[in-house]
This record gives sequence, C-alpha cells and structure tokens, in this order.
Amino acid sequence: MNTAVTVRELIQSAATKLAQAGCDAAKLDAELLLMFVWSIARTDLIIRAHDPVPEAIQESFYTLIQRRAQREPLAYIIGEKEFWSRSFQVTPDVLVPRPETEHLIEAVLEYFPDQKGHYHFCDIGTGSGIIGITLACEYPNAHIIATDISEPALKVSETNAIKHCVENRITFKQGDMLEPLEKTEIAFNAIISNPPYVAEHEMEALEEELSHEPRNALTDESDGLTFLTDILTGGPSYLQTGGFIMLETGPCGLPDTPNTLNFERIIHDLAGHARGGIYRFTA
Repeated sequence: MNTAVTVRELIQSAATKLAQAGCDAAKLDAELLLMFVWSIARTDLIIRAHDPVPEAIQESFYTLIQRRAQREPLAYIIGEKEFWSRSFQVTPDVLVPRPETEHLIEAVLEYFPDQKGHYHFCDIGTGSGIIGITLACEYPNAHIIATDISEPALKVSETNAIKHCVENRITFKQGDMLEPLEKTEIAFNAIISNPPYVAEHEMEALEEELSHEPRNALTDESDGLTFLTDILTGGPSYLQTGGFIMLETGPCGLPDTPNTLNFERIIHDLAGHARGGIYRFTA
C-alpha cells in the first residue's frame, strides 16, 4: 500500500469506487467514512487535504469503503444516524431513520403546541426509537409507550432512550402492533406509527441499501395496507376522545377510514408526495 496517499487522493479514489458501485452521494460517503475511521472533523479534511494518510487509517478506511460499495447503509457502518437534529444508534436490527418520518414529529408539534403539556403518546413499531424518544425530548412532561415485535430492536431503542436521558418517561413493550397495549389503562392523546407499508410487489424496485435492512419492518408481504389498517381499526380503543392517530405511508396510500375516526388530512413531503395521514377519534 502506498503510504504517501494524501487525504484528497484517498477521498477521490474512494468516491470513484463508490460511484461505480451506484452510491448516490459517493464523495460525501467517502468523506464521512474517513472522518469516522480517523476520528477527525470535516474541517480537518480541508486542512489536511495534501497530508499523507497513515497506513493503518488507510487500511481501516478501505475496509469500510468495501462495505459501502456492497451498498451496506452508511448508518450501519458508522453505527449512528441523525434524526430531528439528534444522533441515534442504529444496527441492522432496525430501519435506518429517514427524513420522511420527521413529518410525523412536525404533525404532533402542530396538533399539540403546548410542549409543557402532560401528554400520553404511543409509538407503534418503534424500531430505533426515533419517534418516541424525539417526542419525549420535545415534550418534557409527556410519557410514551413504545412497542415493537422485535426484542433486538427494543434493545436498540432502550439504548437510545438512555443516551437522550428520557428512559424514565418511556415504557418499552414487546409485541405485534397494538397487542402490547391490551392490558394498559392509559388513554392516549395520540398514537403515532411508521409501520411496514411497502407492498410486496414494490420490494424488488427498492434501492439496494434496503436489502440490508430488516424486511419485516418494511413490508407486510401483501399490499402494504395491512398494518396501517390494523392501527386505524384497533387504535381508537386506546385513544382519548379527540385523540389522534398519525401514520406514515408510501406509494400504497392509506386504507379506508373506519367509522370511529374522522380523517383530518394527508401529510405531504416537500416534493408534494403523500407521506402519511392524520385521523381524529370522535367517539
């Protein structure tokens, strides 16, 4: 290995490799991986642009580049991902947090503007915990129940709750969708969820990175509407009158609205695509 390779040269060669592998943000990924393996800041990449990279750093860096070239998500390689300006631990046991899910946080803040309120929120299919933990951070007097069918996923979310110092206000429960709520006596102000909504026939067309993520967190192996329907049908039993169900969705759309709920509006992303729905329980 050529120990005289500079920072700029190393990034350029790695970016070329990643671009050839089909990575969208090849240069940025290369920079982030070098920053990670070398434990340096972005400004150091500029300052040290013409400096040689130590051989040990090169070797570790090339190992990570190879993983990324196999389209392993960057978040799994470095072990974290930002969501709502906070860093969350992620592993292959959970989905990689995505900006689209932040629209759910925006919706909760819109419908519950008093951030000092003593609310009860429920996060169904919590995964890494980004929804429930973010709400606990934004609402310091709120209590959250977060559920997931996956025990390894719950361990990740519990770690993230401790990291963000909200573990005392989040109760984690294992089980399928609404099942863990059957013995709870809490009437929630809102149930929020990013459930599996990718239809089975859509899976093959997804970007390669998603093949590394837990399949059962992506698809219902049907039309994408199964879990959305389950939450809308069973969720009102656990809501206060006037409470809300807020769901993320994708190309599958949204199921028919049950009689127990009033459809409030569709959540759109910045490109104008439908990304979710908001429902109110009127009873």
